Amino acid sequence: QVQLVESGGGLVQAGGSLRLSCAASGSIFSINSMNWYRQAPGKQRELVATSTSGRSTVYLDSVKGRFTISRDNAKNTVNLQMGSLKPEDTAVYYCSARVRGPDWREYDYWGQGTQVTVSS
Repeated sequence: QVQLVESGGGLVQAGGSLRLSCAASGSIFSINSMNWYRQAPGKQRELVATSTSGRSTVYLDSVKGRFTISRDNAKNTVNLQMGSLKPEDTAVYYCSARVRGPDWREYDYWGQGTQVTVSS
């Protein structure tokens, strides 16, 4: 009963910037982590960045220094600020969250994805 809604994808030229946002809603007791993944055509899904409930962050090596993940716990949202974009960043970006529900069980939820296309 948790929904994740992503926004902010689009087409941008190399060197440009985009900001992705994701909002979680539904039957949430707490959110342990919120994450951004991406999947390019013909490639496996990879973790881009994650933010824990303690605000620790982890980044994919290839995006360090260019991407910044931030989280607003009060609003159950997570953002991904992407700068100095490269054509190899082109992918569908997915928001995910590990949620503890009212029954104390943990569940993983996924958004439907937002397309990011970087032209050269």
